[in-house]
Amino acid sequence: MVEEIGKTVEGDLVINVGPQHPATHGVLHLVITLNGETIKKVEPHLGYIHRSIEKMCESLSYRQFIYSTSRMDYLSAHINNHACALCVEKGLQIEIPERAQVIRVLMDELTRIASHELWWGAMAMDLGAFTPFFHAFRERETINDIMEETCGARLTMNYMVPGGVMADLHPNFQSRVKNFLKLYKSKIHEYDELVTGNIIFQNRMKGVGYLSQEDVISYGVTGPAGRGSGVSCDVRKLYPYEIYNKLEFDEVLETAGDSFARYMVRLREMQQSIRIVEQLIDNIPDGDYQAKTKAVLKLPKGEFYQRVETARGELGVYIVSEGGTTPYRIKFRSPGFSNLSALDHMTRGGKIGDLVASMGTLDLVIPDIDR
Repeated sequence: MVEEIGKTVEGDLVINVGPQHPATHGVLHLVITLNGETIKKVEPHLGYIHRSIEKMCESLSYRQFIYSTSRMDYLSAHINNHACALCVEKGLQIEIPERAQVIRVLMDELTRIASHELWWGAMAMDLGAFTPFFHAFRERETINDIMEETCGARLTMNYMVPGGVMADLHPNFQSRVKNFLKLYKSKIHEYDELVTGNIIFQNRMKGVGYLSQEDVISYGVTGPAGRGSGVSCDVRKLYPYEIYNKLEFDEVLETAGDSFARYMVRLREMQQSIRIVEQLIDNIPDGDYQAKTKAVLKLPKGEFYQRVETARGELGVYIVSEGGTTPYRIKFRSPGFSNLSALDHMTRGGKIGDLVASMGTLDLVIPDIDR
């Protein structure tokens, strides 16, 4: 008798993966049904670090609520703040100075590189390679130092404000970014030598966690996880914001749809972010870094929506305003939640030993899912 995949029968083993301690950043609990070593079903249990950020935002002003979003996908803090600021600016019809736009895009792309660096080191470590983690943090710490000098923080920067950015760039910003570019280019060959070209790593990744184009669209998977299956979903290209329509960069697509394809997308995406930074770093215009706005912001009555491309995919910010100083309703469309929904489908019929590779290439940040 052929057993139905996903249906629990006598002899199946149900195991818990997680939850880890609630004090940790990302607490994910998976209930996995196994037949031998074959996965029949994966049920994610969420909510361990749910903080009701959307409801909190409804009691904060239009200047204050932005900073709550740094604590969702904390590896894309700048980009989360950027999305909120853009949504408020859309409602107020504020024109952003060109200098502020360039600074925002520079910070976004440095954030994307830093996020992918951490992912690359953690991905390799999850599969048993410890050394790449130190190599990844060598470059990531350089970016964090640059952020700290200009923004005053290394992780949750709180730098984007309605109208532009909170403060002008530090005088050392350009020289330090150029030094980072030199460092990155001199070290990128190590990524391929240590991990990408490693036959053990390739065997663990190729053909594992397959997602077809239809699956990606059906589950609403976005970001590198979607582009690894050949689905064009880069918000910077499809719905350009700020100055992205003036920049030359490629949307990175792979067609294999497996874990290795998603790995390659992120690796190549870092190169494209480097291209963007190189185009802007010597062309930061003079002028104001922030438009003049009122001390107390009131959005006109209506509904406003803004989407951006974070390091993990499409983040949407939806604001309903009644014309007051605080949002009536706020909803975030976080990329991690939709991407996690595909985990059961992509791992069914695979081996429990391959679960880590599939999960790792989704690049889940649990506070982004729990909110």
